[in-house]
Amino acid sequence: MPGLELEQEKPLVASGAMEISVSRAELLRELTATQSVVERKTTIPILSNFLIEAADDRLTITATDLDQSIKTSCAAKVKKPGACTIPARKLYDYIKLLGDGDISIKLMDNHWVQIRSGRSNTKMVGMARANFPQVPAFPEAGVTKIPSASLKNMIGKTIFAISNEESRYTLNGALLILKAESLAMVATDGHRLAHVEKTGESLANISGEKRTLIPRKALSELQSLLSNSDAEFVDFSDDDHTLFFKVGHRTLTSRKLTGQFPNYEAVLPRDNNKFVVVRSEDLMASIQRVAQFADERSGAVKMRLEQNELKISSSSTDSGESEDTIETPYNFDAIVVGFNSSYLIDFLRAVGNAGEVRLEFKDAQSAGQVRPEDADDEYRYRYIIMPMRI
Repeated sequence: MPGLELEQEKPLVASGAMEISVSRAELLRELTATQSVVERKTTIPILSNFLIEAADDRLTITATDLDQSIKTSCAAKVKKPGACTIPARKLYDYIKLLGDGDISIKLMDNHWVQIRSGRSNTKMVGMARANFPQVPAFPEAGVTKIPSASLKNMIGKTIFAISNEESRYTLNGALLILKAESLAMVATDGHRLAHVEKTGESLANISGEKRTLIPRKALSELQSLLSNSDAEFVDFSDDDHTLFFKVGHRTLTSRKLTGQFPNYEAVLPRDNNKFVVVRSEDLMASIQRVAQFADERSGAVKMRLEQNELKISSSSTDSGESEDTIETPYNFDAIVVGFNSSYLIDFLRAVGNAGEVRLEFKDAQSAGQVRPEDADDEYRYRYIIMPMRI
């Protein structure tokens, strides 16, 4: 991967001398934030290690799997600056088991690392710091500040619609669309599409429109970083090969997805003139009950809209059949349409139990659109699902 090569990198400081003292609570917090990136099953052993660097009363921790990396830091008493690499999972699991207080970490001969805490004294087998891949530095030019709350909300409303099929490469991420006064995110797997837009923003360094395809794995890491940070903004930047997200004192880098995201505007329904409004909580409960009896492979449930009622039903030869009725105003022609119940449940989980949702239809063969009914919501959120033959 360009930008993350396994090449010899000159250490920041001479290795072989590192000795530090660090708070167990602070160290554990940063290890927790980075350990999810560490490569578990790898043919390159160094990728199973954390890179630990100590200088200027700061301990910096880096983890990478070559596709993405996280770099974070915490305060430390640096007696001797230096760098080492330590098996990530082993270190994380061990530090979790130590009592509170300060931990001393010292680099020994042959890349062994001594860890002392209270009456515990452990030596771990590390690897040469020079073998750790170089992680690209955050570019200071062209940085856009994205409101953290907006970005986190949009990831939560789209990430579940990203394709899991690796062959559909350009669908393995979500498209982030930045404009000077708005941001939007779109994800699709070819069977459903989630689109959310937030207007009224003021984004610097954006002229016209900037489109960026962010891999699912990076979105998942970003979601986790945002959930554990009170940073008001995310600093976003990119170069030809890499995406950079700075959340507080932590930086996530990710390889860019190449290729053209589909023309999603072309599939957004324009003439779904039949609609029904139901409470999100009621719809979720009904679908979950009925889906217990749906065909295991397809998960299909049937929606029948008739005068002032929505009937949701399913049946399978293995488990039986089930039907739920929700009374709700409906004054259009009767319609019967089938959907994957899991797709509907994903959307309802994303909007939460509060409020109402609007289901919009054209006919049994056309895509349905679901969206929150609350017109005052600052996020414009819509979810398009292809129907199933039933």
